[in-house]
Amino acid sequence: MESAVVNPRDLRFQIFDVLGAEALCARARYRDHDRESLDAALDLAIQIADEVLWPNAPIGDRDEPRLENGRVRVPTAIHESVAAITDAGFVAAALDYDRGGMQLPAVLLQACLGVLKAGDTAAAGYLMLTKAAANLLDVHGTDEQKRLYMEPLYAGRYLGTMCLSEPDVGSSLGDIRCRAVSAGDGTYRLSGSKMWISGGDQDISENIVHLVLAKLPDAPPGVRGISLFIVPKIRVNADGTLGAANDVAVAGLNHKMGYRAISNCLLSFGENDACEAHLVGAPQEGLACMFHMMNEARIGVGISGAMIGYAGYMQAVRYARERRQGRPVDDRDPTRPPVPIVRHADVKRMLLKQKAIVEGALALCLTCARYLDDMTTAAVEGERRRAALLLDILTPIAKAWPAEFCQEANSLAIQVHGGYGYTRDFPVERLYRDNRLNAIHEGTNGIQAIDLLGRKARLQDGAAFKALTEEIRADIATARDLPALAEHGDALAAATSEIEGATTAIGTARAEGRIGDSLANASLYLNALGHIVVAWLWLRQAHAADAALRQGAAADDAAFYRGKLAACRYFFRYELAGMRPAIALLARVDTTCAEMDADLF
Repeated sequence: MESAVVNPRDLRFQIFDVLGAEALCARARYRDHDRESLDAALDLAIQIADEVLWPNAPIGDRDEPRLENGRVRVPTAIHESVAAITDAGFVAAALDYDRGGMQLPAVLLQACLGVLKAGDTAAAGYLMLTKAAANLLDVHGTDEQKRLYMEPLYAGRYLGTMCLSEPDVGSSLGDIRCRAVSAGDGTYRLSGSKMWISGGDQDISENIVHLVLAKLPDAPPGVRGISLFIVPKIRVNADGTLGAANDVAVAGLNHKMGYRAISNCLLSFGENDACEAHLVGAPQEGLACMFHMMNEARIGVGISGAMIGYAGYMQAVRYARERRQGRPVDDRDPTRPPVPIVRHADVKRMLLKQKAIVEGALALCLTCARYLDDMTTAAVEGERRRAALLLDILTPIAKAWPAEFCQEANSLAIQVHGGYGYTRDFPVERLYRDNRLNAIHEGTNGIQAIDLLGRKARLQDGAAFKALTEEIRADIATARDLPALAEHGDALAAATSEIEGATTAIGTARAEGRIGDSLANASLYLNALGHIVVAWLWLRQAHAADAALRQGAAADDAAFYRGKLAACRYFFRYELAGMRPAIALLARVDTTCAEMDADLF
């Protein structure tokens, strides 16, 4: 049966043919796995997405969580979706066997989580935050904190949140007002408010573990003074049983345009001076601890953006094949029956653009996961360090690029449906609304752009940027020797040289003290470098497809591979080529936007 949310053939092509995931099974950590077990994990994720999450998604979108007598009530359908993911073991899938995990490679787990998000990103969101919270405590928590909070999170009995923003303080975390004071018994009393807390309250789990950023009384100003605390909704006794309710209240719900099934709360801590909190890590090192969760969440947002776009593309292709309307422009005989709209050139254009974007975005997120596997399990230390560098520079791109451009793919999916596309009769309008949130989630795209240009591109005197361009140039050299890919190799070589020149020019402006000018076009820089990275990953896919065709692929497979080559050709000729004028602006360190007087708006 065809999946509603993903093309399993593409998923396996990217994971095994392009990224070589089966070779990971030779490594000690993954030696109990083989192709069959990895395929089984993918099949299970697709089954849950198609049979549980996808049918329940419109229910959670229509009947969003509601606040009743201080408690948030979530539709039963979302309870079922969360239980299906938990029962399948995906929250703890990366853990060791003796801790209840599957020791699943990161690239396989990311693919599975992406499929679940394509089914319903809101329902899956409860558990993605939970997984990230548990992973943070696994690294920074004490043995007691792991026993009382981390283990129930991995088991899915507790769900987790990330509490950073405040009502008057969005992304400027140095200005947070939430405070914690020692209670003299090893615990703290926390007070203040947090805003935009996904999963901040719900009736799905036994308990909720809030990870809260706050400041101690003697904290220095700015981000250096931030500490991290565990704040349970219900206090947990030393033996692991639940105690009294903690002093955490839901002050209100935010009603969002998308992701409606996951509650989004304004939380008030310590209204009665009785909010018990537990310090995680050392005082004033909270932001460093929280970045462990934030980086994971950012890649999670990226795969959400990619797979919501992918689900929209799948729906658009299905509709275009079934919907009959009009006749070819070169054969308008009114006595002939209307043709499926997939035969019209402009519909082909829209579908081809969606395919190039969403399959490229998926490649980006899976490549990051593959680097995570290398960073943690490669046999050679140098390979692990290089993978870490590449993951560092790709993380802001992996968060922002899918959120930006897969939103455009979702818009095109609506356009393919025509008037039906903006009605609730079809799911593409819901997918569009869901994906719009991802450019804001976990640090806006603008913040990711500043992080990329201001930090990651300069990391270790440009070592991360250099490692990335070296990887790209290695595949360019291979492509130039292949007739089917030589044109693309040349185009990518030119674009790569141009972004290197722009990066140098921006660095010069910074060295001259023009820091504001150097970061003024950071978003443009992220989009441009993102296009170059996605073009590189399309080149990799095209190389694998071309090799399969030259080896004599069967008819059905040959059509799939030709589709890959066509999408690669489109991305290079239309998308990458269209970005090169922006790279020229970057190279000039253009200040048109920065120079605009605020009073002129």
